[in-house]
Amino acid sequence: MNQVAPSADPTARWRDRALSPEERADSLIAEMTLPEKLAQLVGVWVGASDEGGDVAPHQHDMEEPPDLDELLPSGLGQLTRSFGTVPVDPALGALSLARGQQRIAAANRFGIPALAHEECLAGFAAWGATVYPVPLSWGATFDPGLIRRMAEAIGRDMRAVGVHQGLAPVLDVVRDARWGRVEETIGEDPYLVGTVATAYVQGLESAGIVATLKHFAGYSASRAGRNLAPVGMGGRERADVILPPFEMAVREGRPRSVMHAYTDTDGIPSAADEALLTGLLRDTWGFEGTVVADYFGIAFLKVLHGVAGDWAEAAALALASGVDVELPTVKTFGEPLLRAVEDGTVPEALVDRALRRVLAQKAQLGLLDPDWDAVPAALAGRRLDDPRELRGSVDLDPPENRALAREIADQAVVLLRNDGTLPLRGPRRIALIGPNADTPTSVLGCYAFPVHVGSQHPEVPVGIELPTLRQALAAEFPHSEIRTATGASVDGLDASGFPEAVEEARQADVVIVALGDRAGLFGRGTSGEGCDVESLELPGVQRQLLDALLDTGKPVVPVLLAGRPYALGRAVTEAAALVQTFFPGEAGTEAVVAVLSGRTNPSGRLPVSIPARPGVQPSTYLAARLAGPSEVSSTDPTPAFGFGHGIGYTTFAWTDLAMERADATTAGAVDLAFTLRNTGDRSGSETVQLYLHDPVASVVQPVQRLIGYRRITLDAGEETRVRVSVPADLASFTGRDGRRIVEPGELELRLAASSTDLRLTATVRLDGPVRVLDHTRRLHADFHSA
Repeated sequence: MNQVAPSADPTARWRDRALSPEERADSLIAEMTLPEKLAQLVGVWVGASDEGGDVAPHQHDMEEPPDLDELLPSGLGQLTRSFGTVPVDPALGALSLARGQQRIAAANRFGIPALAHEECLAGFAAWGATVYPVPLSWGATFDPGLIRRMAEAIGRDMRAVGVHQGLAPVLDVVRDARWGRVEETIGEDPYLVGTVATAYVQGLESAGIVATLKHFAGYSASRAGRNLAPVGMGGRERADVILPPFEMAVREGRPRSVMHAYTDTDGIPSAADEALLTGLLRDTWGFEGTVVADYFGIAFLKVLHGVAGDWAEAAALALASGVDVELPTVKTFGEPLLRAVEDGTVPEALVDRALRRVLAQKAQLGLLDPDWDAVPAALAGRRLDDPRELRGSVDLDPPENRALAREIADQAVVLLRNDGTLPLRGPRRIALIGPNADTPTSVLGCYAFPVHVGSQHPEVPVGIELPTLRQALAAEFPHSEIRTATGASVDGLDASGFPEAVEEARQADVVIVALGDRAGLFGRGTSGEGCDVESLELPGVQRQLLDALLDTGKPVVPVLLAGRPYALGRAVTEAAALVQTFFPGEAGTEAVVAVLSGRTNPSGRLPVSIPARPGVQPSTYLAARLAGPSEVSSTDPTPAFGFGHGIGYTTFAWTDLAMERADATTAGAVDLAFTLRNTGDRSGSETVQLYLHDPVASVVQPVQRLIGYRRITLDAGEETRVRVSVPADLASFTGRDGRRIVEPGELELRLAASSTDLRLTATVRLDGPVRVLDHTRRLHADFHSA
């Protein structure tokens, strides 16, 4: 394959690797025409060829596909989702992308290829690639190190086939669980979201993939949990709840891209918020990468937000605010922006500012190097002239990936309740009831390829192994008779299957009820983007089915395969056991049945509260006193199971709390220690959670908030001394004047097994003056155990 355009000079200054990426970018900018500059600030949505031919423009909902022959002589900034648009064999997709890159480089006078991006929310969104648990399950693990390993694996697979940028992770904090995209989030607590997402960023970036923080900022705080709806929060909620995960990820993860949110906050759309995208993100936090548009987000400034009268105004607003790249395809940054610059409406210096960031990133990725090669690592050294020989030769779901997916799923299963029925001890007859009992895709979220794209191509095999819960249960209990009845569909209202389900339950020793969601897009599912709900009642008639099964008097074990928490009604107190999972991925059913059998000791913890009632929202634990139950309101938001809750098959004792060192000032730190002992008869993991309660503050504070955690595994009878150093910085909040402060006064440091299960409490009084902090403050408590 030719690697660069014949006219491209390999000795040009901008190809010199000895120079900094910024110097190379400046050198190249000086040689470019305005059309060539703008071409680097846009993407084109394409699909790879399953025959290994060139990529082709994708016919999407918003626009007619562009003519590549007209676009490419000026160059191209990005290629949008060549693997994630249609099912394509990975090897042939890599070949198609390589040929597309060769065409792009050959067509422009500088020989510059495009940057290729893909979705990677729960794994590389490509046919045949490993589908890991969704981010809500990442949160349930409370294990950032494990999520970093997953991100490294995802990044390696993407990089091997020629992808450069991943559109993940999501750092939105859940504010209302009715929102359809809850499954894409990590949870309802900003510290949990920040630590897990930062680990994901570190893993993806370590594999050479540009991580993209999204959605910046406030997307999840929309009113009534509706997708792409107005956001009504104040500046303090934004500063103390929404922004901290992004701040942590920028500081500690060093991502190279950020995606703006669709929403507006107090009338200012994120895509047109210069104070957010430039003032805070770049000038304060020091972010140096690219800001990319959420798909069609710049056009939405005109068609949805009404802050721009035409496409040129939309482009000008976004560019001035700090958006560098228009995705998924050229619209406003093309001809409209060209005319605006030529007539003097938009300064060319703004174009150059964005272009410098884009080209510096391409230099970092090796796309400006004189020896750049369009052929990715997965095809290196292979014959490329006969695509038939390549088909099936690239495995994006190898055994080590599947083992990692299983490990995450194992740690993400949350046992909510157990009366001793679990673990099951070889029951003679199991009734497996429910709409998710025998559905392969019931473990997959909205952005998993078989759901996101594969559902539109039912004639194409799913591409990965997806054992159903019935299959996994049969493998786990080979000597049990397993009888299956659907009972009802996920969201239908037909209850005609109830009698058969009830009869099977009456004949069984134990009843497993597989309930939950069907992932989809824009109303085609019960969970996923655009699949918002009016209440947290189980979809369809699932709760009624569950109640009918409880009425049999048999031990009933509901298993939730869901994208959000649901109210479980009578089952909270009457079920023999309750097992909660959040779309646990391709190995999810195997993880579930291992918990049912006891082969795995469950250790997941809730990243979101489970409501006691379906209509009481929001149910997040992170709320002020006025949000709790009271005598002056007839509704009670107390959850059935609080944030951080989860039990296992062993027990732990927390004893002997001591304050080992106390520099109890607004600039100091407090050191605590306690003994954690496994008092059960098997190895298990406890997640030590540290909450801060500030009884009196100058502005209203949440009753408590998570400021640290540590997952600790102990053998039966083993104990460890857990030590934690808590800097006063963690008590900071946004004061009345908008500055972050630490105030003197009394605090409670609560060591807990969950937000509703406090085990040990230390009271500390901070002395000294009110202290003002900035973004360089300490973000973590320091845990040690020995």
